[in-house]
Amino acid sequence: MITVLAALPILAVLVFMLGLKWSAAKAGVVAAIGTLILAVAVFGFGDASETYGVAAGFTGVLGETVFIVVSIGAIIGPALGIHYLQVSTGATERLQRALGRLTPDPRVAALLIAWFFALFMEGAAGFGTPVVLAAPFLVAAGFTPVTAVVAAMIGHAAGVSFGAIGTPIAAQAAISGIDGLELAGPTALFHVALGWFLVAALVKTIGARGGTQGAPWWWGALAGLSFFVPYGLLAFFVGPELPALGGALIGTMFFVAVIKMVRRREPVETPREGGNDEAASVGNDMSVVRATAPYLTLVALVLGTRLVPPINEALSGVTIEWSTEGGFSGSVLPLYHPGVLLTVAFGVGALAQRARWRQVGSAIWVATMQLGAVFVALVAMVSIARTMSHAGMIAALADSASQIGRGWPIVAPAVGALGTFMTGSATASNVLFTELQYDTALAGGFDVLTMLGAQGFGAAIGNIIAPYNIVAAVAVVELGGREGEVLRRTLPVAAAYLVLGGMLAWILTI
Repeated sequence: MITVLAALPILAVLVFMLGLKWSAAKAGVVAAIGTLILAVAVFGFGDASETYGVAAGFTGVLGETVFIVVSIGAIIGPALGIHYLQVSTGATERLQRALGRLTPDPRVAALLIAWFFALFMEGAAGFGTPVVLAAPFLVAAGFTPVTAVVAAMIGHAAGVSFGAIGTPIAAQAAISGIDGLELAGPTALFHVALGWFLVAALVKTIGARGGTQGAPWWWGALAGLSFFVPYGLLAFFVGPELPALGGALIGTMFFVAVIKMVRRREPVETPREGGNDEAASVGNDMSVVRATAPYLTLVALVLGTRLVPPINEALSGVTIEWSTEGGFSGSVLPLYHPGVLLTVAFGVGALAQRARWRQVGSAIWVATMQLGAVFVALVAMVSIARTMSHAGMIAALADSASQIGRGWPIVAPAVGALGTFMTGSATASNVLFTELQYDTALAGGFDVLTMLGAQGFGAAIGNIIAPYNIVAAVAVVELGGREGEVLRRTLPVAAAYLVLGGMLAWILTI
């Protein structure tokens, strides 16, 4: 019975968003209120016998929620600003034409954006950066906003296990005491063995853009092969820092080389020019380097801050943190945060594209106003997660799952996904459940590395169905209120991939 009650907030969010088709804001507010009541009435949240009462508990959750939402907003805001600046200066128009010259098929171009670009940004920066950059790019390439968000969320998922230069694996290593290289291989094995499913789901998603022509399956297969081969080799022989970033970079170069080889003898069609507005006319005279200046700057900043030790140590040495009685806390590395890097990239892009002051001001204003529209939804969804965590509801669900004995490997990936579904972070999921996976593996006689790999695998997949990840994603394509539509399309993909992962984990532990 306690398991059912602990699962009620999750079920409520799913019913409200999928069944009743409520917006994330409406579903989140109602579910957040219900979660707090349930936490106090059933799970003893803020009980007087503890070191804090209900009021202090509510205040602590609210503090953590606002802290997290501000951190998320610091990523979404500059990313939105880059998007609107790109549109107003004509850079988007210029990049569309460049992609058109590389390949006339928008679906193949979409693989470059939703697969390689998103995976690279996940490996380099993580923390929501890939989707908020890739989704607007896909919209500019001609895809509907819903398709763009779904494609970006599916496309970056395999990289989440090694996002932000291996941060999720670093968390597992710190908790388990196992070396990161030992953990990287088993985690990557799940994606390398089953990643064809994600590629197929992505190709099917973007294939709708081609109407009756069908989806470019062989291009999808090539994209998967181009990424997963270096991804797996880097994970098994180098460590957790570079599989997603390096796999995407090497894969992109190979994929583009094949495109050029295939098209070498084909006549190059001149893409239809955009309208005759100011942005298009400016974009026609812009070089590709200037048009990609914000992205090139971001890549350079990420690589420099993550891979150059002196810079990394200097920036990550500055911390803003707080804590209160009862275990409520928050921490952020302000100079290391992707939002700072995105802001710098926005400024460099404005200078490189010679944007007018009114274009810069308009991009900042529109982005800021759009952030306000998603604030309620983000606050609601994050508060549900923090309440469930502090009330012990997430732990209760995981503990109940661990009682199933020999069937544990089948549900182990789902536990990882549960953590990310409620926190929006694969790293947070690994922090929550690595010890549980470790102890359950020892008690059940399962291979520890396989179970921790299943945890890292599942945590990555939970990323594409986490409600407040979806809220952030739809915000950048002006799709507020239609979060349920995105969830309806990503949930079956995540569920099927988790089932495959559970079956593989079971086979590996027989």
